[in-house]
Amino acid sequence: MEAIFRRAPAPTLPRKVLRLAPGLALCLAVTLTALLLQHVEVALFGRAWLEALVLAILIGTAVRTAWNPGSRYLPGISFSAKMLLEIAVVLLGASVSAATILAAGAGLLAGIVGIVGVTILASFSIGRLLGLPKRMALLVACGNSICGNSAIAAVAPVIGADCEDVAASIAFTAVLGVIVVLGLPLIGVAIGLTKLQYGALAGLTVYAVPQVIAAAAPLGASAVQFGTLVKLVRVLMLGPVCFILSLLERQLRDEPDELPPHVTAGDRPAKGRPALHQLVPWFIIGFLALVGLRSADLLPHAALTPASTLATYLTIVSMAALGLGVDVRTVANAGARVTGAVILSLLFLGGISLTVIKLLGIA
Repeated sequence: MEAIFRRAPAPTLPRKVLRLAPGLALCLAVTLTALLLQHVEVALFGRAWLEALVLAILIGTAVRTAWNPGSRYLPGISFSAKMLLEIAVVLLGASVSAATILAAGAGLLAGIVGIVGVTILASFSIGRLLGLPKRMALLVACGNSICGNSAIAAVAPVIGADCEDVAASIAFTAVLGVIVVLGLPLIGVAIGLTKLQYGALAGLTVYAVPQVIAAAAPLGASAVQFGTLVKLVRVLMLGPVCFILSLLERQLRDEPDELPPHVTAGDRPAKGRPALHQLVPWFIIGFLALVGLRSADLLPHAALTPASTLATYLTIVSMAALGLGVDVRTVANAGARVTGAVILSLLFLGGISLTVIKLLGIA
């Protein structure tokens, strides 16, 4: 009897590595292809018109749309998209000095807070005008205004959003996020933004931290560094927003008629305030810690270049994983109202971000 109830041993480290191997190998294959194509671009045109970061997303998306990787690939893809990315973001902090953000003045911090708050209200209003339920409109508003999927995942249990709304919001932001990464550099060049101005625009409008890095990369390292800092300040707004929404949850709860006919109340995530690690992820703390150490000149200078290089390559692998998780056909399943709400919200966010950048005099 004792043997029957004995707990199964935890997976050993080699077994965990073996579980990750197929997906990691696939992400590395996409990464190597992207790096090779970037090398070909440089050889043919003298420069890379599409960086390896962007190429990795495109190749991964093409692979995912043409072929759905089986379950054996998923652990490695998920690990690459999350853990490797988080490590890359932490390492990126070693290449950023607080002097960069301080040069823009305290007005930038106030501007970011104001943009997030105003955009949430405007996006929510757009969603409601287009007929979206309150919870769905809030998911779209918070996803667009703060940090895409992470914001949606954190806000969903606070407001009691149902699984269908969460899935539709995340699927659409995944696809639209790739489109924004590809299109934003063209817009930045077309309207004549400086590197810092464009970095600020990327940090204020692009959904996720890795996508900010990919979108800012074509305009150089200073755009990447400034954009990442702006983006991380924007991500930190998730905590206050979730707290405010938790205080308003009763008003959101009084809408029993908003459940689709095929979704039951049990399909909604349990309401509650998210844990601290959901509001301030460990990699943001790590990033800010390295920024502080770099600003205080406490990091060995010999380690700065290797850390930056490793961060770049890990980010490319993460971009490959991101692409492998995007099926462009999911846009068709999101619905016209969701599509309209997300696009109009994003246009509003871009417009108000450009206005604030000009008002703050970022050069």
